[in-house]
Amino acid sequence: MANLDNCILAIDQGTTSSRAIVFGPGSEIIAVAQQEFTQHYPNDGWVEHDPEDIWQSTLSVCQQAMQDAADKGAAVVGIGVTNQRETTLVWDRKTGKPVYNAIVWQDRRTAPKCRELKEKGHLDSVREKTGLLLDPYFSASKVAWILENVMGAREKAENGELAFGTVDSFLIWRLTGGKVHATDITNASRTSLFNIHTQQWDEDLLDLFNVPASVLPEVKECADDFGVALPSLLGKSVPICGVAGDQQAASFGQCCFEPGSIKSTYGTGCFVLLNTGDKAFESKNQLLTTVAYKLNGQVHYALEGSIFIAGAAVQWLRDGIRVIENALQTEPLATSLDYDHGVYLVPAFAGMGAPYWDPEARGAIFGLTRGTTNAHLSRAALESVAFQTSDLLKAMSEDGVKPTVLKVDGGMVANNWVCQFLTDVLNITVQRPKIMETTALGAAYLAGLQLGLYESTQALANKNLIDSEFDADMSQQRREKLLSGWQNAVQCTLGFKRH
Repeated sequence: MANLDNCILAIDQGTTSSRAIVFGPGSEIIAVAQQEFTQHYPNDGWVEHDPEDIWQSTLSVCQQAMQDAADKGAAVVGIGVTNQRETTLVWDRKTGKPVYNAIVWQDRRTAPKCRELKEKGHLDSVREKTGLLLDPYFSASKVAWILENVMGAREKAENGELAFGTVDSFLIWRLTGGKVHATDITNASRTSLFNIHTQQWDEDLLDLFNVPASVLPEVKECADDFGVALPSLLGKSVPICGVAGDQQAASFGQCCFEPGSIKSTYGTGCFVLLNTGDKAFESKNQLLTTVAYKLNGQVHYALEGSIFIAGAAVQWLRDGIRVIENALQTEPLATSLDYDHGVYLVPAFAGMGAPYWDPEARGAIFGLTRGTTNAHLSRAALESVAFQTSDLLKAMSEDGVKPTVLKVDGGMVANNWVCQFLTDVLNITVQRPKIMETTALGAAYLAGLQLGLYESTQALANKNLIDSEFDADMSQQRREKLLSGWQNAVQCTLGFKRH
């Protein structure tokens, strides 16, 4: 029987669900638990989560996975945490009770504030310090909104009574019984309050967004001591040893340790990360500069393209307009049509991310006829993910980076049709890993490094296994025709909201 003495519990707190996975010493999955929770849309462009839903769903899946693992003789010795990034919470330091719902990364309510700061000429200084753009996507304007709009919050924050955190910080606070208020450098780098060059919270940025320093968490490395989860919660004391935002964790799980290595994750949104080593590479084409990870005092940077809607478009087909009953139906529906079906979906439900960065754009469908069916809508939704990825890789190419292999992960790429269409549109090799849960795996790897279970990142790279490789099988003429139609649809979408 395999040795299950040194297992890691990976918490993967996502936008639509919370998951817990127990990984064995050989990265094998021992136990999995997952729970969806409610999305709240109180106003146009607003997206919120109930913080107690985040906490209770996380705690529930952790307890379930821990029990399942224990039943199989597995001993969990550490916890890794990965989380939906930029989602913002503010809570009372005494009670631990949030003062407002979590404002989700997709939320657009602070678009006017970001536009105002742009018009005042702050874009360049923010970008220079943070690698980010002035966009409601990031946490700073969300914190400011909570402090300005929740009665008494500003005064309490100034008095040091409130704590701000992204989801990782909130979970660490709850898991440790309020003993630890910390985040890791990757999550900090997504707030627009953190200087990625000095690796410190930045006083000028705090002043710009009017956020008091007293609310901020301590920033740690990705493999570090984040305190100990209480035995009353998980049945025993377990150290929290690794933390990274979901996209950085996925990149780590894909072993993108070398400069030039690139991964794309297809979950609720789609995020492409390109490792740029110890250099913070500044994009000329609206991509983000961000921290990939920090280990042993050494920061590794990345270039990132962010797409807000990927799998969420399929979720909309299922829950919003109900043209499918489950996501698995999309593959046979997509294969029932040919390439020239003529329907394009631009899923700007939460604005447009990279490289357009238009928070006020809204979704649109083009090419509808009386013959349009649920098959057309399903295929257009899947195709939109590949087209948006093409936009990101084109921007990277114009920045002087031309990857030849793209490592993919996330729920959508279990669909072979999606992987093949992706490689056809991008015209590069697409690799899918054996362990698809790379986001959770990355968190587990970080915890394992901190605990000394893994010798080095090179040792991790040696374990990395490829499940499938896809190569392009589409003519250049067809590719150009499809991408031309997509660009036409995007420009029409961007133009429509301005009228």
